[in-house]
Amino acid sequence: MAGFLDALLLQAGYNAALVAIGAALLGFAAGTAGTFLFLRKRALVSDAVAHATLPGVGLAFIVMVSLGGEGRSLAGLLLGSALSAFAGLWLVEWIARATRLSEDAAIGAVLSVFFGLGVVLLTVIQSLDRGRQAGLEDFLLGSTAGMLLQDALIIAGGGAAVVAVIWALRRPMTLVAFDPGYAAAIGIDTRRVDLAMMALVMAVTVIGLKLVGLILIVALLIIPAVTARFWTDRVERVLWTAGLLGAAAGYVGAALSASAPDMPTGPIIVLIAAGLFALSLLCAPRRGVLAAILARRRFQARVHRRQGLLALTRAEPIHDPVTLRILRREGLIRADGVATDKGRAQAAKIARDERRWDIAREVHQDTSLTGRYDGLTPIEEVFAPDEIADFDARLGPPQPVGG
Repeated sequence: MAGFLDALLLQAGYNAALVAIGAALLGFAAGTAGTFLFLRKRALVSDAVAHATLPGVGLAFIVMVSLGGEGRSLAGLLLGSALSAFAGLWLVEWIARATRLSEDAAIGAVLSVFFGLGVVLLTVIQSLDRGRQAGLEDFLLGSTAGMLLQDALIIAGGGAAVVAVIWALRRPMTLVAFDPGYAAAIGIDTRRVDLAMMALVMAVTVIGLKLVGLILIVALLIIPAVTARFWTDRVERVLWTAGLLGAAAGYVGAALSASAPDMPTGPIIVLIAAGLFALSLLCAPRRGVLAAILARRRFQARVHRRQGLLALTRAEPIHDPVTLRILRREGLIRADGVATDKGRAQAAKIARDERRWDIAREVHQDTSLTGRYDGLTPIEEVFAPDEIADFDARLGPPQPVGG
């Protein structure tokens, strides 16, 4: 525990602090970049982009070695992965546009072919004299043990650029994500916006290869956005919440990995992100499972209350124990089942509202108003006070329950 706290406070050593900061920056960039892809319902695109980077890594290593270089230059490997990812994105877009195949079919084809080609290239590299110690398999699941300052600067610079572009394009990307037809009608080139979304995902994927690997970067792109959606309905809040959740997952995951050296950083980061998702799934105030359960219980209580009050208006016995419990708890009936003054008043109000709705249906032909009646919505939330007064004038004086 002490080691984990030291890592959280950046007191666990230079390399651990570097990894934690780099992971937080990458998580923020990934969370924001994945938000519009998630809202556009194209989460699988991130998977295709990630898998399309692998052959680029292998080809870049082979080219650098053939030119007499080291072969493991991070800049060269990232450039190769970026070119390969761009080729994969272009191929997905071309297949979906020029053939009758759907986009998900195109993604599946590109994902499998590029990943297979990448695995073949890694196998070939390991058989080369200069490739036995390449260590390129780290790009699959990530490796932070050898992270240098220049690696962190690449993540910071690339992540900042991605976030800046997202901020500049947030409005057209929002329109395209929710209503591409309307966006096209007002002059927005939806194809270019889609390509911009995918390019941003590609950029995050490329800069995140060193830290979490091409397989796990997909989770870091999508999970924070999905998690943020539980907490808010506003796009900009989802955007920044996803970034903060991604940053928290990266920072805490890196700190936890630093406190237990045998634990891999990339998978731990993804597990932290998944934990935040599970917590939000359960506890989010409006969309969480617990909130849904509580809302259902409140709805059921309102139904029982209404049915009980209607039974009082009709002088009918109430046998349902749940209904009896609710009416007693609210002081509407006594322990012996007899209505209290408050209960009789509430029952009279329910009965009169039923008659008011009958008049409303006769007066108004607008089903957008009268169609809202569900037995639970107060009539005061639908009609203005003067309209309700008109209904009452048609009904005559209220009749007390039992009168």
